[in-house]
Amino acid sequence: MSLENPPSPVQGITLYSHADDFRSHWIRFLLAEKQIKYQLIITDHEDEDLADLNPYNQLPMLIEQNLKLFSPHVIAEYLDDRYRQNKLYADAPMARAEQRQYIWRFEQDWFKLVDHMLRHADTLDLAQKQKAQKELRNTLISLTPLFQHYPFFMSETFSILDCMLAPIFLRLKSMGIDLPEQHCRPIFLYCHRIFSRPSFIKSMTAQEKNSYNKLISTI
Repeated sequence: MSLENPPSPVQGITLYSHADDFRSHWIRFLLAEKQIKYQLIITDHEDEDLADLNPYNQLPMLIEQNLKLFSPHVIAEYLDDRYRQNKLYADAPMARAEQRQYIWRFEQDWFKLVDHMLRHADTLDLAQKQKAQKELRNTLISLTPLFQHYPFFMSETFSILDCMLAPIFLRLKSMGIDLPEQHCRPIFLYCHRIFSRPSFIKSMTAQEKNSYNKLISTI
């Protein structure tokens, strides 16, 4: 384990995070966007200390006082409700329900594919990876118009949906997915806007910066 942020005695949040994992990155991005101070502990799913704290050995995991949360969806909503600055979820019931539905669809339709592609080499099923690559690539190409009319995902304002999508887009190359530049130009412009945010740069671990900084500079 290692600490990348100094302890915060004011808010007392501790985040257990993988050094290069899109779900952990999503929560780190949210924390940076909301300017919440926290203690960052870099670990992995096999760590014995994590197993003592979390029955699922799941990352990310957030601890605040006596509260332990290890679902990124629950962590995200908790942080946005508890720390009201720079709200990322809509307050209106209909708009919030729509966001939650997109979150559910991302998890069902995209995140499961990403999980197949980013598996450790020891457990990677090559045929499954190739199928997931094709499916996600075709999906992104077909949904390119969704990124054309708004500066952020389906919105004029930055939201939780952007916190979720940015870590995925950052890892497209490492998943072996190349999008056609001309056809997918709205997606590349979207990535440039998101990756340029100071909060996004701040949210990256040293390992992620080492892996992806060159990619960010070319978008």
